[in-house]
Amino acid sequence: MIMPKNKNKFYSMKVLNESTAEVHIYGAIESEGWFSESSAQQFNDELKSLGDVSKMNVYINSPGGDVFEGQAIYSMLNRHKAYVTVYIDGLAASIASVIAMAGDKIVMPNNAMLMIHDPWTFAIGNSREMRKVADDLDKINESIVNTYLNKTNDQTTEENIRTMMQEETWLSADDAKAYGFIDEVTEAVKVAASIDREYAAKYKNTPKKLTQQDDLQSEKAQAYKDLIISIAR
Repeated sequence: MIMPKNKNKFYSMKVLNESTAEVHIYGAIESEGWFSESSAQQFNDELKSLGDVSKMNVYINSPGGDVFEGQAIYSMLNRHKAYVTVYIDGLAASIASVIAMAGDKIVMPNNAMLMIHDPWTFAIGNSREMRKVADDLDKINESIVNTYLNKTNDQTTEENIRTMMQEETWLSADDAKAYGFIDEVTEAVKVAASIDREYAAKYKNTPKKLTQQDDLQSEKAQAYKDLIISIAR
């Protein structure tokens, strides 16, 4: 039995011209659910459909989500031959921050935020299956540490990154640039960093200012959300 496709699709893609494509990752990164094709697989299929582009602009405003889906999406973007520029429009938290690291260049406006932490997931199964999930998370944690380490500057050590991940660290654009997570800070944009209540409750150090407005309320963000939902229908 194949379950229906997720109506809350969190990404969209389009070709701008023969050399450039856009990818928007807006909202929680989620799999399609049990007995269905994964979101990562659909993402890969659509990525291939963009054709032989040499430039790709990836726009992110996401509180994170499924670590396995997100890790797969990072790998797809990272190995793509196009020059990838990532724009963190508002928030790149949790696994969304890992996806952002796929950028050859990463840009954040000064009112955006980036959050890193140790990966976690939900699992159901017997003891053997649960141990496998724990082992898989340990492996992904190591991969994520190396992903951040490969991007950050010489002053940011592996110990620094592990500590920040363990403590669930929220970084402003200036902080992210100082550590080397991003390459450029730009002026503030309308898509201010915010997070919905569901994800705010999952994280332990969510800045209060991020919960003062519901997620995706700005004009630009709502337009992207509407576009993504219309494509998924």
